[in-house]
Amino acid sequence: MVDFTLTDEQKAMREMAHDFATKEIRPVAWELDKDGTFPEEVIKKAWEVGLMNTHIPEEYGGPGLNYLEGCLIEEELSWGCSGVQTSLGCNGLASAPVALAASDELKKEYLGRLTEAPLLASFCLTEPDAGSDVSGMKTTAVKKGDKYVINGSKCFITNGEFANWYTVYAKTDKEAGHRGISCFVVPRDAGVIVDHHEDKMGQRASNTATVSFNDVEIPADHLVGEENKGFKIAMMTLDRTRPGVAAMATGIARAAFEFAVAYSKERVQFGVPIAMHQAIQFMIADMATEIEASRLLTWKSAVLLDQGQRNTLVSSHAKRFAADTAMKVATDAVQIYGGYGFIKEYPVEKLMRDAKIMQLYEGTSQIQRLVIARETLLPRHIEEPAAATA
Repeated sequence: MVDFTLTDEQKAMREMAHDFATKEIRPVAWELDKDGTFPEEVIKKAWEVGLMNTHIPEEYGGPGLNYLEGCLIEEELSWGCSGVQTSLGCNGLASAPVALAASDELKKEYLGRLTEAPLLASFCLTEPDAGSDVSGMKTTAVKKGDKYVINGSKCFITNGEFANWYTVYAKTDKEAGHRGISCFVVPRDAGVIVDHHEDKMGQRASNTATVSFNDVEIPADHLVGEENKGFKIAMMTLDRTRPGVAAMATGIARAAFEFAVAYSKERVQFGVPIAMHQAIQFMIADMATEIEASRLLTWKSAVLLDQGQRNTLVSSHAKRFAADTAMKVATDAVQIYGGYGFIKEYPVEKLMRDAKIMQLYEGTSQIQRLVIARETLLPRHIEEPAAATA
């Protein structure tokens, strides 16, 4: 029997996340957006109450929550501000490859850092000339004795300026395309350089930077998994993080929807609230349906993981649909506000800017369609060089 009922513990978890978003995120979200301010105080508070590092196993100091429970938290925090949630949730993206494939020693050291103090980690895959096509990356890692020497540059790196350590993908076989990529843990103090801070259109409370590795030496045991198997690790990671991104998009859409509904009941035109006009009612109805569908796809993609099943197709369904829904709902919310929706004084303007990135990071909507098409049309055993950005 299919059952969508949450347990009492899950309901309490979601309520705690919503309460945190209401009290700690919403009151500062629009100011953080205005100035592009990094939410350091919010991060510390979220870490203290256990709303970060949710999937780190208990043996490494984490809460060991399942993927559905992570999605419940991510939707609520993104309802508060998706930029703040991107900052809070990036540890999950950076730590997933370590949890999946690293040695126990690396797990104890680097997952332990995140659970022992409110530190941050970053996921470094995208490069200026290698976004959706990760096989085109130019960053290299050359083994020299008991060390690897890394050279290259990564862009659009979330929390890049503040990370304590980085999960870095680099070519260990330059001629092998995506089959020549390896994954490494690189501590910041190994010589990582922050080159550039990005001034973004939306999610301005999250930090995005370019980071460089100039003859950065790391111990050979900081290789995650096997050499030249990094592409598979990256794809496994994104299968696990896309449900969370879909949950974030659902949170943005829900926030825009709620603002639009409230405004439509207050705004009077032609003698009645605009909510009484059928044109507005149809927009509201479509929003409600699309948000509900986004959440159900998100939950399914997470539950498949929790059941130990492959979720590549469903996670792409969820991420693509929820991201496109967030953009549509936010845009329609601006439309319902009319001219006021275009003014920064009103909340939906920010939500529309925030929503756009959901169609871009961790695999564009077009890449998701490519994955969906390949999963649908090709045998499952074929390894496909689809990629994603983060």
